[in-house]
Amino acid sequence: MSFYDEVYKLCKRIPKGKISTYKVIGDKLKTKAYRAVGQALKNNPYAPEVPCHRVVNSLGFLHGFKGEKSSKALNKKTKLLEKEGVKIKDYKILDFKKKLFRF
Repeated sequence: MSFYDEVYKLCKRIPKGKISTYKVIGDKLKTKAYRAVGQALKNNPYAPEVPCHRVVNSLGFLHGFKGEKSSKALNKKTKLLEKEGVKIKDYKILDFKKKLFRF
């Protein structure tokens, strides 16, 4: 199984209403290649089955969506997360520690 496939497999385990981080996914895969995790999600061909919108940075901030870092892309990611019950203000997850999913 490729690195990207491993990332997608983990990402599918993040439940609705929860988020995880590039670092948490990298740590689970026993790698510090957190940017590579981001690249895998940027190139995710399986969305929405692989819910890459549920992955944020380690401080709880939204960080791009579908390879875009524009406010339009972030707004789309915000709407997807809010639809799942995740509260966001200024592109930051509120109650980040309560919403954080660890494998």
